[in-house]
Amino acid sequence: MPTGPRLFLDANVLFTAAHNPRGKAAFLFDAASLGHLRLLSSVYAVEEARRNIAAKYPQCGERLEVLLREITLAPQPAAPQLPTIALPEKDLPVFLAASAAGATHLLTGDLKHFGQHMNRPLETKGLMIQTVADFLNGL
Repeated sequence: MPTGPRLFLDANVLFTAAHNPRGKAAFLFDAASLGHLRLLSSVYAVEEARRNIAAKYPQCGERLEVLLREITLAPQPAAPQLPTIALPEKDLPVFLAASAAGATHLLTGDLKHFGQHMNRPLETKGLMIQTVADFLNGL
């Protein structure tokens, strides 16, 4: 069983790893294959990544499917009755799934919606929200 950080990957990180096999997002999959970390995501995020790959880089669809074999899918909890953190409705399922899965980090490139919450685990129920670059720079 892999040790180390439990990284929940947002759709844009999955998308980037699929279409840029030499990039930072793809490196996470290499590190996971060596047992240095564990990769998580949700059906919600995976479906978004699939839609975006099909629309923008259909030739990368097969690579995405190969990468997804390395991901543990977290259950998708229902939206809570009380607010958690301020996020648009479309992004809340990502945060909720990452939190419910016990992820140590939620990695995303969505600075517009998650930016105000990045690197503030005391405000995000202990979940460290970061870009892939920030996570790697902190190692």
